Amino acid sequence: MDTIASLFSFITTPVSWVIVQFHSVYGKIFGPDTGWAWGLSIVSLVILIRICLIPLFVKQIKSTRAMQTLQPEMKKIQERYKNDKQRQSEEMMKLYKETGTNPLSSCLPILAQSPFFFALYHVLNSIATGKTMGFIDESLLTSARKAHIFGAPLAAKFTDGADKVASLGATLTDVRVVTAIMIVLMSASQFYTQRQLMTKNVDTTVKTPFMQQQKMLMYVFPVMFAVFGINFPVGVLVYWLTTNLWTMGQQMYVIRNNPTPGSKAQAAYLERLQKHVTHHEKTRSRGEKAIVKAIVAKGRDRNEHERKFINTLTKAGLAAQDDGTVVKGVSAAVTEAEDGTPTTAGGAPKRQQPKRQSKSQRQSGAAKAAGESEPKTSLTKSDEPQDAKPNAAKPAASGNKPGSGTRSKAQSGQRKGPQRPKSPSKK
Repeated sequence: MDTIASLFSFITTPVSWVIVQFHSVYGKIFGPDTGWAWGLSIVSLVILIRICLIPLFVKQIKSTRAMQTLQPEMKKIQERYKNDKQRQSEEMMKLYKETGTNPLSSCLPILAQSPFFFALYHVLNSIATGKTMGFIDESLLTSARKAHIFGAPLAAKFTDGADKVASLGATLTDVRVVTAIMIVLMSASQFYTQRQLMTKNVDTTVKTPFMQQQKMLMYVFPVMFAVFGINFPVGVLVYWLTTNLWTMGQQMYVIRNNPTPGSKAQAAYLERLQKHVTHHEKTRSRGEKAIVKAIVAKGRDRNEHERKFINTLTKAGLAAQDDGTVVKGVSAAVTEAEDGTPTTAGGAPKRQQPKRQSKSQRQSGAAKAAGESEPKTSLTKSDEPQDAKPNAAKPAASGNKPGSGTRSKAQSGQRKGPQRPKSPSKK
């Protein structure tokens, strides 16, 4: 082990120097021999490393998005060459090469942390065995061996015996309780991080083996942490728990502000963005403009959530532009003239759309129109039948009997032509 540590002294020495520098700061606040001073030094080492790895994390996100974009093409290749695994692998590699994607890019942050994790493990192991390493001299070694985190020494392990734990100034019960709690928290944080990725930030419209692989890792990683965690010193558990919490928080931020297209996280993000844009009637940040610009550029290739976002803006009278800005649409620029007539922004009267009528209203309107097109046949007091006028003039001209005109007028409502004689029985 000493030989391996000496071979990797190029990384163990810088790590020990960083820990010593942070310890000198926290030692002035909490005391040089306290667990807070040494524990916070390890936490600060994690934060420093993760800040330096942010560019790799961004590259990991881009690689993951590129892999998700290729899922439909990968599925076609798998279906086409399902009986020829070698040809399937060749076509997959060809697809990766043409698109410039790398499936291993998603593992870059973990691979980049491995040397620092290895170096910290050996630094803490040297403290447990009472050996100096790098910038940790005899005085710092003595101080680190006295440091306890909730009663557990910094260099103690879950598998250590009672004698070794006693030599570090602690009890076996305290060490195992503290290490067990930290292992459970470490595994739980890893499980939650992976589950959050699968349930919120994966395009659920595409079912591929890649999703099954991620789902399997959601259960495999926590088990691995639990198995290997019992052999880690308390200081290494502090390191790994801190980096898991950092990863979880970092991923929550990415899922909330830059979700995967087609995922549930995108639906929630676009709903928040729609409310914000509708309230302010514009996009206010570069990130919002970039999202809107990308959605507009997709055109007909938009997914369900993106189409809903555009349609909601349109209903609110807003129009998304190609540059990512949002302006008022025609429906929102309507004003009213002095006489109350709706007009557009240019001053032209707004065209009134007819209200939709029910079936009974349409039928009654059609019947009314048909009645107006026919000649009027109704009788009024001033309009008498034409056959009554000659009969009324006959008494004055030909000297007919006085009752004849009256009878003729009374019978004006009868039909024209000869009348049927009355029955003799009535006479």
